[in-house]
Amino acid sequence: MKHELIYSRFNRFWHWTQAMLVVLLGLTGFDIHFQGLDLFGFETAVMLHRRLAWVFVVLIAFAIFWHFTTSQWRQYLPTRQFLLTMVRFYLIDIFRHGPHPVRKTAIAKFNPLQKLTYLGLKVLVIPVLVSSGFLYYYYNQWGASLAPTALRPIALMHTVAAYGLTAFMCAHIYLTTTGRTLWSNIWAMITGWELTEDDSEPTVTP
Repeated sequence: MKHELIYSRFNRFWHWTQAMLVVLLGLTGFDIHFQGLDLFGFETAVMLHRRLAWVFVVLIAFAIFWHFTTSQWRQYLPTRQFLLTMVRFYLIDIFRHGPHPVRKTAIAKFNPLQKLTYLGLKVLVIPVLVSSGFLYYYYNQWGASLAPTALRPIALMHTVAAYGLTAFMCAHIYLTTTGRTLWSNIWAMITGWELTEDDSEPTVTP
């Protein structure tokens, strides 16, 4: 076992800022969607949701720049290496307190299932969520020539993507508790350092 710096300073800043924005966007979005919720009030929720969305877009732009200039985009390339092993681990072995089958390193942070999940979020869920959100919000500016029924599928896409991201967040929070200790994964994302296996353990290559 050894301590290894897994998450860089920007990686941690981007992760926690994104997490905060997703939570706030979710709260304000559901406040707008469900009339009986009334967390912020409708007008305040709409105003906050719009401003948070713009901050989220700026963060995405910075994150894309960082991923490509540091070659961190390679972390998300899918692989079949240890894929079935990870499926078995999450379905069976994790409940038997079995050892994690894939060693995490600074250049291979994600196991095969994480790669597929994060790639799906980055190329499908989040782009659909952001684009449909802006189409929905600025519909009065660009949608005058369209039929009123055009708004419904846009709103539906935004809602479905929001539920998808919410489901991911719930699963993600749960899986952070399945490390060596209840808080070890969260603490690693705060400090950047994580206790990793030695080089004899299998590693997923990026």
